[in-house]
Amino acid sequence: MKRIKRRYIALRLECDGLPSEREFMDAVWAAVTKLYGEVGASLTGLSLINFDGERKIFVVRTSLASLFIVRASLATVTIVAGKASSLNVLFVSGTLKALYANVG
Repeated sequence: MKRIKRRYIALRLECDGLPSEREFMDAVWAAVTKLYGEVGASLTGLSLINFDGERKIFVVRTSLASLFIVRASLATVTIVAGKASSLNVLFVSGTLKALYANVG
């Protein structure tokens, strides 16, 4: 059985106010589904790993094979929790240790 390779993506959310974790993930899932449909979204294996409310940094996990799908979808996120917003990819890594060392 082959192991699934994963990637961790650190994202900075720029918006007024602070959405909940659920509202953030709903916006990300909606963007992936809108671009690639439900089948494409199911292949991503997308999940929220960490959330820093002070700095508005989110860490999400996805499979290596769908990394480009997720990054393209993140660029289309314009509304989170009913407020205009944008997402910036800070860093992508194969391990959480390396991700946190580079993001800070």
